[in-house]
Amino acid sequence: MNLFFEESGDFKVGTVLSQAGEAYQVELASGKRTKVKAKDVLIQFEKPDPETLLANARGIAAEVDLDFLWEVAGQDEFGIPELGLEYFGHAPLPSEAAGLVLALHGAPVYFHKKGRGRYKAAPEQTLKAALAGIEKKKQQAIVQAGYVEELKAGTLPASMQPIVQQLLFKPDKNTIEYKALEAAANELHTTAPRLMLATRGLGSPKELHMARFLFEYFPRGAGFAPVGAGGVPLPAAPLELPLADVAAFSIDDVTTTEIDDAFSVVKLDDGTVRVGIHIAAPGLAIRPDDAIDKIARARMSTVYMPGDKITMLPDEVVEAFTLAEGKDCPALSLYAVINPEDWSLVSTTTRAERVPIRSNLRHNDLDALVNEETLASGEGEYPHKDELGLLWKWALQLEAGRMKKREAFGLKPEQANRVDFNFYVEDDVVSIVRRKRGAPLDKIVAELMIFANSTWGKLLHDSDVPGIYRSQGPGAGGWGAKIQVRMVTHAAPHQGLGVDQYAWSTSPLRRYTDLVNQWQIIACAEHGVTAPLVAPFKPRDATLFSIVSAFDAAYAAYNDFQQNMERYWCLRWLGQTDAKHVDAVVLKDEIVRLVDVPLVVRLAGMSSVARGAQVKLDIVRWDEVDLVLEARLLEVAAAAPDESIGLEEEEEGDTGEAAVAEVVEAEGVVAVVTTEDGGELPTDAGTE
Repeated sequence: MNLFFEESGDFKVGTVLSQAGEAYQVELASGKRTKVKAKDVLIQFEKPDPETLLANARGIAAEVDLDFLWEVAGQDEFGIPELGLEYFGHAPLPSEAAGLVLALHGAPVYFHKKGRGRYKAAPEQTLKAALAGIEKKKQQAIVQAGYVEELKAGTLPASMQPIVQQLLFKPDKNTIEYKALEAAANELHTTAPRLMLATRGLGSPKELHMARFLFEYFPRGAGFAPVGAGGVPLPAAPLELPLADVAAFSIDDVTTTEIDDAFSVVKLDDGTVRVGIHIAAPGLAIRPDDAIDKIARARMSTVYMPGDKITMLPDEVVEAFTLAEGKDCPALSLYAVINPEDWSLVSTTTRAERVPIRSNLRHNDLDALVNEETLASGEGEYPHKDELGLLWKWALQLEAGRMKKREAFGLKPEQANRVDFNFYVEDDVVSIVRRKRGAPLDKIVAELMIFANSTWGKLLHDSDVPGIYRSQGPGAGGWGAKIQVRMVTHAAPHQGLGVDQYAWSTSPLRRYTDLVNQWQIIACAEHGVTAPLVAPFKPRDATLFSIVSAFDAAYAAYNDFQQNMERYWCLRWLGQTDAKHVDAVVLKDEIVRLVDVPLVVRLAGMSSVARGAQVKLDIVRWDEVDLVLEARLLEVAAAAPDESIGLEEEEEGDTGEAAVAEVVEAEGVVAVVTTEDGGELPTDAGTE
């Protein structure tokens, strides 16, 4: 006797070897033996042989007219013998019965299974809906196949053109567009982003990186709602602000438009000198929770990248408060009276006022004229020469004081051989300028900004007014642990900078933390001991904590994006220069950095080479999509390391064991810089 039975959702045939109660011992055609329960047996037969029956059954199932079978089945539950009698006009033969089983089992849209060998025809409306769905899927499959062919031919289907970013960065994986993109990419052995580039869905790798960032952090676009007439009201500073009796000047890169800081120097009758540090004061006009504040809080910071930026504030607001040459600008001024005999600090005063901006000095014009030699000798002619000479001397004293404080914190002195890289992009062509850090103009700005941020941080603390501070000290694990930079709402030391407190306050046009601190500082300056009562943010204010958290997250994301774009432009530079062999310097272990651009690469398997050694690399390939560079070591220079190169502890995706990468931001100028011992850079042109 032979059996046609169901096992694990599949239908099989075999010859009975023995029977024991409700179970059969069955041998399959393959020779395998299996136990079959009686309840799983659908048909018992003597002829034909099992394999012939199964072959015949499959042929019959393929020829069954499902629509006719559904009609003759009726709406009542049925078994195979009843249905076979109606369909074939006679009691079904074993092959015919088995064929019906296969047909019914393979058509769940038409027939619902009710038990072993028992079925019921689907209701008419249910069947129609199911068949319509099947037809729709067939048509979608045809369309999808067409999309795949278009993509493989290098053409982006019209339906994909409006949703390129959605497909790449947040796809609905059930759509035929996504399925077609994935299928085509797999068949071409590529990735979806590269296929989009190949089909001109994206114009360039740069557009890909920009689109990915904007899609996540600026889903509604990087533009602003109209400001001014008919749009968001343009805030205005109070008209009654007093006019300062100074001639202030700023020092910035040639591309800077958000000018946050300026300086003035006045010699007093008693021989002391009053230095003014003047910071743009949008906080005098923007108020917490007004329309402009909500815009700034949503962005948290200006986003920088080589050759471009996404500002925190609308252009109209920046223009109203930037410290532009020839204007009397609203500013929050910190006046420091110093004794030039010993450079001791006599007093400090903070006040809001209008400040006449005499000049906007530019590094590009002055760097060649203002250097340590000309400042020491008094040679050369340039604007604000006397003021710059005095500020330079004071900056050196401020730096020396910070270094003593760093030593007191147990940190070694900052290295003097650091290197900055400035990026300039024009018409998609990048130039990367390597310049040694610590030039006099840089140091003047950096030291005075650190002084202002530290002094105002102390003012907030002494006034019992909370602020947003940058603190740096040992992490968990004691003094031997890696020191960490974190943001807190109370005064705490910043060991890397060598100050007792450090509250970001000098870039209110570009960083939301600085705008918040400016509101708090204005309250201290205007209300004295009652400042805690009138300051916008009170101690343990939940809103202030949420601002710190949101800023940390946004700033980290913006910084990652900036570093990715810097790496992209470094790779573009390699393409522009058609570089085959390049010089590099060993940072540590297998990590090297190119000499001419801040591009770091790991040379896996490189033999041990002294830190600081110069090497020559053979460029194998680079990839502007994945942002990777492959190179191999050609030779190690026999000469001693070039101390002018700088040995930042830069690593791909890491900051090194004792270093924290910080970014010096200026308009269109981005310098990748890293400090020893995790110290943040004294290069704060309002940016740290």
